[in-house]
Amino acid sequence: YTLQHWKLMKNLELDSHKRFLEFVKMVQQQNLVMGGAMTDPKGDRSKGPSEQDDPDLFTRIVDSDDKGVYVSGAKAHQTGCINSHWIILMPTIRLTESDKDWAIVGAIPADVKGLTYIYGRQSCDTRAMEEGDIDSGNAKFGGQEALMILDRVFIPWDKVFMNGEFEFASMLVERFTCYHRRSYVCKTGLGDVLIGAAATIADYNGVPKVSHIKDKIIEMTHLNETIFAAGIASSHQGQKMKSGVYLNDDMLAQVCKHNVTRFPYEISRLAQDIAGGLMVTLPSEQDFR
Repeated sequence: YTLQHWKLMKNLELDSHKRFLEFVKMVQQQNLVMGGAMTDPKGDRSKGPSEQDDPDLFTRIVDSDDKGVYVSGAKAHQTGCINSHWIILMPTIRLTESDKDWAIVGAIPADVKGLTYIYGRQSCDTRAMEEGDIDSGNAKFGGQEALMILDRVFIPWDKVFMNGEFEFASMLVERFTCYHRRSYVCKTGLGDVLIGAAATIADYNGVPKVSHIKDKIIEMTHLNETIFAAGIASSHQGQKMKSGVYLNDDMLAQVCKHNVTRFPYEISRLAQDIAGGLMVTLPSEQDFR
């Protein structure tokens, strides 16, 4: 911490940390799923929250009373939010003193009053609506992306963990992304399945020993394990902080994320190249029936 941060922390009422620990205990005891809501629509990216024509382009406190605060705004690109029990609202960028109303961290139930989900689309999602389940991916627990609209959503004080402490917003964003981007190592599980499928299709097509097929499968494996390696290395290089919590290596976490924005697309392209056009233009289960 900088000296400025330390002085600020000494002057703050630290009840927010105690409230957060109590919330964590509840989450662990009840085995609940959390949705981390950090990304705001943002609007004009050259301006901060308080400078926007529409103040709700960033989630903000619009009112408060002795029971808690009321927030409005939106959270975009919320993966798996409808599968969550609770949503944690957080700032999305570095804030200034004029942005105090936007310096809010709080926990809300996923079905809280005033919260509307606008369900996103995926390229092949209409197939999941047809009879059968082979085109659904995970037939019972499919993922989703949603835009969350918050209209005077109430957060009681015991679920408020930041309230105007704008100085800590950037640190929160940096640490959240450090953990989150390391977690993209999960994409390599999907990569393993795709590599195995590509190798199986090569067997079906009678070309498993053809040199360019082998080279492509090797390249797919190389790319997939490179994603995995960066994520694991980020954890291995983690450092213990004064609180006792470990923070993984920030640079390697960013490398893991950067790899994930590039390599899975190349792995998929190679899988399609090995399988041929039939895989890309395959009929749906309903068509087969």
